[in-house]
Formats: sequence, C-alpha cells, structure tokens
Amino acid sequence: MHFKTIFKSLKNKDMLKRVMAILGIIVAYRLLAQIPVPMGDASTFKEAVSNLMEKSDFSNFLNLISGGGLASFSIILVGLSPYITGSIVVQLLTKAIPRLEELSNDGESGRRKINQWTRILTVPLAIIQSIAYIFILYHSTLSANLATDFTPTMGDWALSVTAMTAGSIILMWMGELITEQGVGNGISTLIFASIISQLPTTMASLGASLFDTSQGSLSLFGWFELPVNPVTFWIVLGFSIAMLIVIYFLVKLNEAQRIITINYAKRVHGNSSYGGIKSILPIKMIAAGVIPVIFATAFLSLPALIGQVITTFDSGNEFGAMLTSVFSAPSANNFAAMYPNGITGQWFVYPAMYFLLVFLFTYFYTSIIFNTKEIADNLQKQGGFIEGVRPGIATSKYLSKVVTRLDLFGALALGLVAMLPFITDYIFIVVTGAPIGLSISGTGLLIVVTVALENLRSIDSRALMITYDDFRNESED
Repeated sequence: MHFKTIFKSLKNKDMLKRVMAILGIIVAYRLLAQIPVPMGDASTFKEAVSNLMEKSDFSNFLNLISGGGLASFSIILVGLSPYITGSIVVQLLTKAIPRLEELSNDGESGRRKINQWTRILTVPLAIIQSIAYIFILYHSTLSANLATDFTPTMGDWALSVTAMTAGSIILMWMGELITEQGVGNGISTLIFASIISQLPTTMASLGASLFDTSQGSLSLFGWFELPVNPVTFWIVLGFSIAMLIVIYFLVKLNEAQRIITINYAKRVHGNSSYGGIKSILPIKMIAAGVIPVIFATAFLSLPALIGQVITTFDSGNEFGAMLTSVFSAPSANNFAAMYPNGITGQWFVYPAMYFLLVFLFTYFYTSIIFNTKEIADNLQKQGGFIEGVRPGIATSKYLSKVVTRLDLFGALALGLVAMLPFITDYIFIVVTGAPIGLSISGTGLLIVVTVALENLRSIDSRALMITYDDFRNESED
C-alpha cells in the first residue's frame, strides 16, 4: 500500500469529495440505526429482541450486519439481509438459466438488468422478513407478558412493515451510492461500518470488567500491583495475541495470488512497432473475498427464522422446533438448553453445513466474478497470449484449470478460518464445560479484515491514478 500517495491524493478535490461522500453516507446510516420502529413502546420490544437473539443465530447475524439495528429495534432492523438473499437467488438463477447467463455476459447493459432484477426482488423479500420479525417480536412480548396493554391495529402493522421495508431499501441504495464512488464495494463497506460501530460498546464493557478490582488486583512479580482484574487481564491478553495471529494469517490469505505472465506479440505498422512486451495477470487465491462467508451465514440462518415463525403460530410444532434446533449455531447462550447432556452429534451439524456452504459459495462466486472465457477473448483481441498455451479456447481452459486449483486451497482456507470460532468453542467445552461463544465474532473479524484490505486496495489504486494525473499536468505546465 502507498499510504503517502493516499494522503497526497486527498488534496485532490474529486478524491476528497468521494471520501467525504462515503463518510457522510456512513454517518447517515448510523443515524438511521437510532430511529425506532413505530410500533408501541420501543423499550418493550428491545427486551423481546434481547430474548430472541439468545435463541436465534440469524438474529445475531442480522444484528451484526445492521450495526445493532435489531438490538435497538430501529427501522433498519431487517438491514441488508433481503438484498443479500436476493443476490444469492438471482446469481443462482443466472447459472441455472442459459438465457440469464447470456445476459450476464452481455457487457455492462446485461449486468445492469440483472442488478435491477435483484433490486426488484429485494422489495418483496424485505416485506416478508419485516412481517416475520414484527410478528415474532410481538408474540414474544405477549408470551413474556411485556406488552399486554398494547394491541396494534392494522394501521400500526402497515406503518411498521413499511418503515422497516423502507429502511432496508434505503440501505441498499446507500450501498450502491458508495459503490459508485469507486473506492470499495458499498454493501461490504456498510457491513464493515456496522461491525466497527459495535466496538466502542464492546470495549467499554471489556474495560469495565478489566478494571473491576473487587475480587483482587494483578500482582506483577510481587513488586507492585496493577489495578486490573487478574482473570480478565490474562483472558484479554490471550485473546489479543490470538487475534493478532489470526489477522496476520487472514492478511496473508487475502493477499495470496498466482502470477501469470502475459506476452504481447510484436506488431509493425508502417515505421512504428507495437507490442513485444510482457505483462502479468494476477489471480487471487480467494478471489471471492468475504462474500462466501456472508452468503453462507445468511443462507444457513434463514431456516431458523422460518422455524421460529412456525413455532410462534404453533408452539408444539415438531418441524418448526427441528428447524430452529438444527439451524441454530452452537453458542454460549443456547448450549446449556440445546445440549444438556454435553456435546452430541447434533452439535457438529451446523458447523459442517457452514463449512460446506462456505466451500461451495467460494467456487460459485469466483466463477461469477472471474469469467475465464471473457478474459481469454480479450487477451486474443489485444494480441496477448500465455507462453505455451494457444490463444482462445485453450487459454480459457488453462485459466479455468488454474482458478479451480486456487479455489480448492482458497475455499479450504476460508472454510477453516470460518471454523475457528467453533474450534475455539469445542476446546472451551472440553476444558470448562461451556463454549465461549465467538461464532459471530469470528465472522465479524473475517469480514472486517477482508473488507478493510479490499477497500484500501481500491483507494490505493484510485490514489495512484489521481497523483499520476497531477504529476503529468505539472510536467506539461
């Protein structure tokens, strides 16, 4: 990264305008997270949300990507989940229907049509999820005797669902506005901002526990005592070291790539010659980035939401209870209730499905963003070729073979990184009898590191382009 170049580029009005626009959108996003849903007493529903988050991994994931919007019962409660689900559905259909696949390969106009269909599909999905969550939360308050004095009318239901749907659509629009600035993916940036926004609360809670010396303080070699809780201090130190190690390997995995040398044939036109040079084609080991993890978590968590809706209608429904149980991630909150006899075979079902989905989505999403046939055709048109490989179809097959091999290692690495929180939980279950509950925290760390690197790379590229233009203009003057 060229950090000096990035800071220098901020002197450029266009670059500064883009950065300030993104920061303004993020601030507006965080303000939306403070606007409550117009549905009775917000504090009452916040308590119901707290109870719901203890039972559902989807609720925790939703709260994660909405920046605490679920926990605060705000109008962005549903967040980006409908757009993510809509993207999964449309991309699956694109691969399944040849006509849509042709459209996706039809340049920018085809991609715009597919993006438009994704936006259209997001609206009914947002409405359905808004109705489901309002229904579940309201009946949770009734079952807990939290809102017996409030009976919503049809107008209350319509207003609440409309507000939540509008909040989800606004977030989708904000994400696209950020993408248009050309310094990172908008949806990933909003999710990144959501996770980072929860750090102050976490740090404040951790700080309060660390400096609570009611049970004693830390003695340093018997010389003097530090005013910190000794147990919390060693736990924080251990996890800080572990986190730094994980971040280091995440950066290495994200930066790993295969370099393919591209040769350009020498052409003679009149008295001038062109080509005869070499270039490189970098292929990342994890070209899909963090998208497979987000897709897998959203896709795998939806059955738990369906199971909760079913059990809300019929508390004794075995199918709904089965969906909620099987598709809920093992965590510190639900471990004692779900596994009273300790670890059983069911404990491994969710982690195994999670690993498999991350693995499959890595292959699937890489095939979408890295079109080997299109790259081979462009190289052939430009007179480029890979040494020892014929241009055209042979080049496409060669690139497909390289990408498939990279995907194998990339998908395994990404799946294992996604499994780290479950491995940590398993170790703590064996040692202490209960998990520590880092499933969502591990996902959040993976998202933060990957998105930060991708955005820094985008900013670095634009900064290099801007400073080059400035240097050229100064030379001409």
